[in-house]
Amino acid sequence: MLSPVTWRFTFEPSGTQRHRQPAARTAARTHSCLQLILDGPDRTWRFHLRANELWSPEQERCASINPVCVDLADWGATEAALQEVGPIDLLVNNAACANLQPFLEVTADQFDQSFNVNVKAVLHVSQIVARGMKARGSGGSIVNVSSQASQCALRDHAVYCATKGALDMLTKVMALELGPHQIRVNSVNPTVVMTEMGRLGWSDPIKAKTMISRIPLGRFAEVDDVVNSILFLLSDKSSMTNGVTLAVDGGFLAC
Repeated sequence: MLSPVTWRFTFEPSGTQRHRQPAARTAARTHSCLQLILDGPDRTWRFHLRANELWSPEQERCASINPVCVDLADWGATEAALQEVGPIDLLVNNAACANLQPFLEVTADQFDQSFNVNVKAVLHVSQIVARGMKARGSGGSIVNVSSQASQCALRDHAVYCATKGALDMLTKVMALELGPHQIRVNSVNPTVVMTEMGRLGWSDPIKAKTMISRIPLGRFAEVDDVVNSILFLLSDKSSMTNGVTLAVDGGFLAC
């Protein structure tokens, strides 16, 4: 059994925010007194500005929630911010950005920003956390939030698809190398998720119909669909699950 969870940092990527991953903040409501709220770029930024408005219910139940905002694209700042954080037994790498362009219009800056946040930051944060897990000999679980875009080409998603493909392979190598230390590493790979931004981006019924027609269950994912999968992979209920990419896509990738 893992020791009580102590998660104490949120993520704030740099640059323009075009997309965010589903919010893992629901974990604080469904899994009593987790001490870290993870969220995607735009919600983390709003939390930074209006913490009491967004987080008072969770803070009432778990007064020790202690957010740390850091630009994950900045290697040195991330290292410094996490020095005093821990011990950490469970980690969700949930921050991401997506600057969507046609392949022929991708710029070097957009490429670098996406890989810095979506891949390099995951590697770095996971290194810091996994070293602590290894030193304590306590084991642990890491979940990387990937996407169905890692395994299916999507128009205007050349860089985003590439980052998520890289993240899936990083997940597998982490599972291989950290497994002997009883540290499990898995990813969840959602379809479109009905976050606030997801609803905004897919509110056009014509656009939504094209994607939904490829999902056998006939709907997009809700935030809780992803959160529940993450909680399963973090928990001892998945103690023999390591190195998997868990599709949360209603069957999209099966077709």
